[in-house]
Amino acid sequence: MSKTDVQPSKAPEIRNPGLTPMMLNHAAWVTHDVEATYNFYTRIMGMEIASTVIDDSVPSTGDEFPYFHIFFKMKDGSTFAFFEAPGLPAPAKSTHPAYDVFTHIALEAESKDVLMQWYDWLLANDIDVVGPTDHGIILSIYFFDPNGVRLEITVPLDENWNNHIETAEQDFKLWTTAKRQAKEEGRDVVQAMVELAQKRRAERNLAGEGH
Repeated sequence: MSKTDVQPSKAPEIRNPGLTPMMLNHAAWVTHDVEATYNFYTRIMGMEIASTVIDDSVPSTGDEFPYFHIFFKMKDGSTFAFFEAPGLPAPAKSTHPAYDVFTHIALEAESKDVLMQWYDWLLANDIDVVGPTDHGIILSIYFFDPNGVRLEITVPLDENWNNHIETAEQDFKLWTTAKRQAKEEGRDVVQAMVELAQKRRAERNLAGEGH
């Protein structure tokens, strides 16, 4: 075996020493129309403009182009941010519907009543809304902002919805094991995961866990 054939040894995995992010500071996207974005997030979403940056280069990368960076603040102080850079081409189309469905950000409402107030408010402003959708642990509505960002407003139906650690670990192992086994056995991975999902849904329904 030549030196070029020698594979480097894999470094041992070291557990995180207890570092967990404290909260969402901001999530950022590109906007091609900052005025429409400003109107949507201040008038429709009721957020406050919190901060802005105007620059001609990106400090973290050194890329040189002018941009306007804007932040909108929610009740807990976390923010949405957008960049407008003149001259950007339109974004590429996604290659599968899953990219448009799964990529989203969810915002929590105070109650079911408030969620329905949001529903009525959005419809009154001619915004297409999907839902309400009952996920078992949360109730949600979905819509898009002017930039194509998929937004969800949700309210927990289960007060421990984000604390099902043991079940989540079990589901993670089920999914990854089934996927690995399907690959090793030469089976169609998509079909194998469909079968797993159907089996898991039947188990949840039998146990009254919702969906």
